[in-house]
Amino acid sequence: MFRRRFWWSLLLTIPIVLTSEMVMDWFGYELDFPGIKLVGPVLGTVLFVWGGEPFLKGGVREAKLRQPGMMMLIAMAITVAYVASMATSLGAFDLDFWWELAALITIMLAGHWQEMKALGQAQDALSALAALLPDEAERLTDDGTTQTIPVAELEPGDLVLVRSGARIPADGEITEGGAELDESMITGESRPVAKATGDTVVAGTISTDSSLRVRVTAIGEDTTLAGIGRLVAEAQDSQSRSQVLADRAAALLFYVAMAAALITAIVWTATGEGDEAVVRVVTVLVISCPHALGLAIPLTTSISSSQAARNGILIKDRLALERSRKLDAVLFDKTGTLTKGQHVVVGVAPADGLTDGEFLRLAGAVEAESEHPLARAILAAAREHDGVARATDFRSLPGRGVQATLDSETYKVGGPALLRAAGAGVPGSITAAVDAWKQRGSSVLYLVRDAEILGAVAVEDEVRPEARQAVADLHADGRTVVMITGDAQQVADAVAADLGVDEVFAEVLPEDKAAKVAELQDRGLRVAMVGDGVNDAPALARADVGIAIGAGTDVAIESAGLILTSDDPRGVTSIMKLSAAVYRKSLQNLVWAAGYNILAIPIAAGALNWAGVSMPPAVAAVLMSVSTIVVALNAQLLRRVDLQPSTDS
Repeated sequence: MFRRRFWWSLLLTIPIVLTSEMVMDWFGYELDFPGIKLVGPVLGTVLFVWGGEPFLKGGVREAKLRQPGMMMLIAMAITVAYVASMATSLGAFDLDFWWELAALITIMLAGHWQEMKALGQAQDALSALAALLPDEAERLTDDGTTQTIPVAELEPGDLVLVRSGARIPADGEITEGGAELDESMITGESRPVAKATGDTVVAGTISTDSSLRVRVTAIGEDTTLAGIGRLVAEAQDSQSRSQVLADRAAALLFYVAMAAALITAIVWTATGEGDEAVVRVVTVLVISCPHALGLAIPLTTSISSSQAARNGILIKDRLALERSRKLDAVLFDKTGTLTKGQHVVVGVAPADGLTDGEFLRLAGAVEAESEHPLARAILAAAREHDGVARATDFRSLPGRGVQATLDSETYKVGGPALLRAAGAGVPGSITAAVDAWKQRGSSVLYLVRDAEILGAVAVEDEVRPEARQAVADLHADGRTVVMITGDAQQVADAVAADLGVDEVFAEVLPEDKAAKVAELQDRGLRVAMVGDGVNDAPALARADVGIAIGAGTDVAIESAGLILTSDDPRGVTSIMKLSAAVYRKSLQNLVWAAGYNILAIPIAAGALNWAGVSMPPAVAAVLMSVSTIVVALNAQLLRRVDLQPSTDS
């Protein structure tokens, strides 16, 4: 709308400027034709009524709401300019003001066009999210054929075929197939993620190398993509402390401008310069328009929200983002945050006569049919080495372990209870390794044949490879890193030593985690709590900044102010980097916008006319628009902030 009005207004402005006596005198040319005196009044009236309509309506709206601001100042400026111009045409004043009015409105429209364009570009995150969903899906029918339908017609429970290179049409679960999925648009993770049967998938992600069959679990507004869109929209609409400050400054500027305009009118009229009084009042009202001030914070808010969403950071609470730059300590939940929440084999100690591969081949065979997490870890390790032997007669031994038959012999795998039941003792050759594992808090399982121990294996919750870098980055920024867990002290200490964590809270119940956050705050520390958002909810809410991690398929976490859609803890430093950048840009914009008005208003009022320094209304309009563009360009620099996690070792 502003763009269209600008171009039409520019076309109307050209003849007004060309037929202005002042402009003709400046450039030494002369135009004279019947009706030349009507060009300004006629076209100027059209410009005022049509080109100035958005400002006039906006000014009336602000007046009705008793919230004077930018539109009211512009409306008053162009109204005074129009009345003065018409009065000049009727002989009441000696001002050549129509070209000034035309230029004023045209430049104002150009400024608003660029402002709306900048704000529109900042909404890219939402439009990009909407564009991620395909228009159609291939639904599988009962007879195995495919039916191409609009995505809007999908229902939970439908089975869809996702071909290689295609986007997932809805949230769901893989029922057949496996593929590398590009989830970068959802989580910010640049590397494809391997998905297999039973794994959940998110609408909008791309199957890069293979076809999949997916059972739809959520559609429309219930999908992860829709949830992310809602959070981005809420973040862009939410107010921050900086926004409140900018709003107050803009309101204050209105009253300052009105006072300056009134004083200007009185002083110039008192000196007998009535014409100059009109010019100066219009200039003051134009230069005071809080365009830049009004744009300073909303633009940084919008751009930062879209940049964050592109990098897997969802902002629910703008204040949480603002506080992130001032954090002193980061409290990480261990399981699922610093660790994967999945067990892996970290050590193998076979008895004499067996190799690591042979030991794992036998232990994996015994555990092959078990669903226990420790069993899956042993089975995975066996498959990576020499494979898994074939066992029969699998049987669970409640409280002790499992057993199975291999080559007509019975093998058992279990912990200390199994050894006590079998009356077996740990061989001296593996005692040192077992003792070291126990000291670390590892889960130690033994492979037993009859009463003979064939070896032991240590299993631990796997530490995320990115966690070490996350801790190192936080230390480099001068932050204290604390870990909290319900695990035993020796388990927590082992993980903490591995990662270089500064302090550990171990054996903490979920309901007591909030108290540990308060304990850190009582020391005078500003604390961020980082957890999975399930049993960490009270602690996330109690912290100065609550960050939910690994929430790619659950974006409705109410207790966290910030959400990382991936499970990479390095995203915490990205949040702090973004917080510092947003604060810096917001402060720069506020200082520029406010400082510009403080310097410009006295000049506009004519305080330096005695020194030959003057500011015509059209020049004031140009400067006002330039200040707005400066603020917009400065905010756009936020797009250059690199929020990708550090990969330094």
